[in-house]
Amino acid sequence: MAIASSPVALVTGAGQGIGRGIARQLANDGFLVVINDVVADPAVTDKGPYEVKATIEKAGGKAGVFKADISSRSDRQAMVDYIEQTFGRFDLLVNNAGVAPKERKDILDASEESYDRLMTINAKGPYFLTQLVANKMIAHQKAGTVKTPRIAFITSISAYTSSTFRGEYCTSKAAVAMAATLWADRLGEFGIPVLQFSPGIIATPMTSVVQAKYDKMIAEGILVTRRWGQPEDLALAVAAFAKGYLDYSTGNVIEVGGGFGMKRL
Repeated sequence: MAIASSPVALVTGAGQGIGRGIARQLANDGFLVVINDVVADPAVTDKGPYEVKATIEKAGGKAGVFKADISSRSDRQAMVDYIEQTFGRFDLLVNNAGVAPKERKDILDASEESYDRLMTINAKGPYFLTQLVANKMIAHQKAGTVKTPRIAFITSISAYTSSTFRGEYCTSKAAVAMAATLWADRLGEFGIPVLQFSPGIIATPMTSVVQAKYDKMIAEGILVTRRWGQPEDLALAVAAFAKGYLDYSTGNVIEVGGGFGMKRL
């Protein structure tokens, strides 16, 4: 098994939105990026993971695509095995993949099916993917292949902000936020930093369905920085972590939200 000369980053849900921005930035910074998405068709190059791959390669970067559903145990295992066998190293895991409810419903009316779907994809998937990858990272450290692997969780301000019309989303993000804390604690003895990045109101396909609502809220001053966040805002924060600038802050939350969480009068 050959070991890649470039550091290897796995970014889940990287076919669009925040994941796309992170993948592009990491590739620009010298990572070989494995772009994961649940939908990946090599024939579709104008959007999705193969568009991201082509954009990275056009800019001189390195990227691969692996189609996997992170809520599936077999898919998670297959993806980790592929990266291990193909590149021989894990330098960075970015747990970004997540979904919103198919319908925004009041918690008085929301279904168990919607709850189960979000908890399985948004919380269970990253939890057990991290378990697989963390064990590989520990082995790579012992072998001297990777000195300081790192793990990032993309959570949400919804982990600590109530939205009663999508309670299952808030609950799933609160769960994955705790997962990030647990993994930071457990991996401390191995010197593997874990951070969570908490996006605010970010312009993505997920938020496009409520653009008018958030346009109004931003105009009325809900944010200190009165503009929509962009995927690139998250990407630059994750890139700083990937470069090792934030290692001593392991276990912390970095809100990328234009001052949303600031207490103001």
